[in-house]
Amino acid sequence: MGELIVVSGPPGAGKSTVARAVADTYDPSALVVGDDFFGYLHRGAIAPWLPESDGQNRTVLAAAGAACGRLAERFTVVYDGVLWPPYAALFAEEAGRGFHYAVLLPPMEVCLGRIRTRRDHPFADEAAATDMWRSFATAYVRVPTLDATDSVEQVAAEIVRLVATGDIRTAS
Repeated sequence: MGELIVVSGPPGAGKSTVARAVADTYDPSALVVGDDFFGYLHRGAIAPWLPESDGQNRTVLAAAGAACGRLAERFTVVYDGVLWPPYAALFAEEAGRGFHYAVLLPPMEVCLGRIRTRRDHPFADEAAATDMWRSFATAYVRVPTLDATDSVEQVAAEIVRLVATGDIRTAS
């Protein structure tokens, strides 16, 4: 049975780059991109950062959690996505297990700069990104947050170390 590692944080935090590097350190591993689950929504989807999207977001995160839990029966799974702390219990319940919760939280200016310059991601709403950054910065998170301004290799190595020590593990 593999581990389940969540690499989370606001948009522009470096989740996708770091999550891929973390997944590359495990064999066998699976990289699950949370945005892909929102991409399954076809008609009637609500932008996930809007207040009225709560029910939709819970459904999508439940599906992602269930998929991650199933994959973790055989692989170390790295989930790359915005998993805000209040949704963590739902994710764990659907996954059927606790998980390692790495929260990347570089300074807001770094996140906004990354959003402005990236070309491979459709999200560009700086006001929503600012709100999400603040929600992570003020949420009660019982795990250390990582600045994520070091090199990708350094941040990934720190996450792997924290997984090994159990320091970022949540309850099941």
